[in-house]
Amino acid sequence: MRSHLLNDTTAERYRSSVTEGIERVAAKLAATDRPFTGVTVDALAPAIDAIDLDKPLLDTAAVLDELEDVYLRDAIYFHHPRYLAHLNCPVVIPAVLGEAILSAVNSSLDTWDQSAGGTLIERKLIDWTTARIGLGENADGVFTSGGTQSNLQALLLAREEAKSDSLAKLRIFASEVSHFSVKKSAKLLGLGQDAVVSIPVDHDKRMQTVALAHELERCRKDGLVPMAVVATAGTTDFGSIDPLPEIAELCEQFGTWMHVDAAYGCGLLASVKYRGRIDGIERADSVTVDYHKSFFQPVSSSAVLVRDASTLRHATYHAEYLNPKRMVQERIPNQVDKSLQTTRRFDALKLWMTLRTMGADGIGQLFDEVCDLAVEGWQLLAADPRFDVVVEPTLSTLVFRYIPAAVTDPAEIDRANLYARKALFASGDAVVAGTKVQGRHYLKFTLLNPETTAEDIAAVLDLIAGHAEQYLGESLDRAS
Repeated sequence: MRSHLLNDTTAERYRSSVTEGIERVAAKLAATDRPFTGVTVDALAPAIDAIDLDKPLLDTAAVLDELEDVYLRDAIYFHHPRYLAHLNCPVVIPAVLGEAILSAVNSSLDTWDQSAGGTLIERKLIDWTTARIGLGENADGVFTSGGTQSNLQALLLAREEAKSDSLAKLRIFASEVSHFSVKKSAKLLGLGQDAVVSIPVDHDKRMQTVALAHELERCRKDGLVPMAVVATAGTTDFGSIDPLPEIAELCEQFGTWMHVDAAYGCGLLASVKYRGRIDGIERADSVTVDYHKSFFQPVSSSAVLVRDASTLRHATYHAEYLNPKRMVQERIPNQVDKSLQTTRRFDALKLWMTLRTMGADGIGQLFDEVCDLAVEGWQLLAADPRFDVVVEPTLSTLVFRYIPAAVTDPAEIDRANLYARKALFASGDAVVAGTKVQGRHYLKFTLLNPETTAEDIAAVLDLIAGHAEQYLGESLDRAS
């Protein structure tokens, strides 16, 4: 079985096997005419359950044939222009090339003696990102697995910097539409269940700073410690951006750590047209970015950035077999000193390949296109009496629901929208997401594909209306 190990003697086998796999995927991408086949769990699960993993096929072509049946055929393809659901982007080719390279070389970015140039490339990209944000000369950071890990690490640093004698006194402030990972992080960090204070949002789904100021003042009066404010630059549901300059003023006034969750909105760092929408981010103590959302990178490619590099010491542990303390004096750069992870992929290479091939403006132009498309989509929805759209987009998200002319029961309208989403998914013609607004079911377009057009949006809206009308017609038939 040594013939399967990648080394100098198997280089040709590596080349032919990877080429065969790439050709299969390329053919699949070229032939895909809808984002999903509509396969159900009950239909697909038996095929996978029937595979005996203790009986290998011993042939790459046979394995790829099998993979076609259990994965490639029914995968959900984010590159298709009618995939409009979650924060999944189509990926750029230079990043995919980087993925192939990093997987084959298999560097681990924890220590210098496992990565060498990879360490320096990651550090260069961290410096590039902190400069784009404007965090200053003392800034630093590290790549992570995603926004949830970045938020966790940022709040860990905030907890330690708060220097409280009691975890029960610590409070985190975040808007009512912030990412769930804020509450999850609070739990993982050992804070009480009341640690996260939810701040109401305005009509545009932005944190109300008057309410934030009130809660910060109340926290102080109650003898509690305002550990951190989490401002969101691109909420998951609405793409809304909290008023960063005003939040920064309050954090400075109350001596509170300011974290900006820009997992979605980080694409504005490269934007040619809309960079001003995140003015104030430069005043943050920490920032989350997900390149695999709005920089068109494959999962995973993310980072947590900090204004003061010394705060990363709260994630530092030394082991003699890995990163002994003497290496700090010897100026040996070990990224594990900054990370919650030990073994860690060289995900930074994908962004490096992208910037060196396309440039930041190339990325920014793609993100600007989807932001412009969202405006077109909002105009379509606002002009269509069949739909109620919640808020004008700041980034590239639209939240709306079908409103039938002849039905006024809110619960029945909820059921019609839920049915339309499920029926559309089952058809495979398009994929859309869903959420709740004030307790009611809404649908959501997350537009991250520059190939999607206003015509695609209009067509999907017609499909949604058709499915909803079918449900309501059948409902009326049953009732009669």
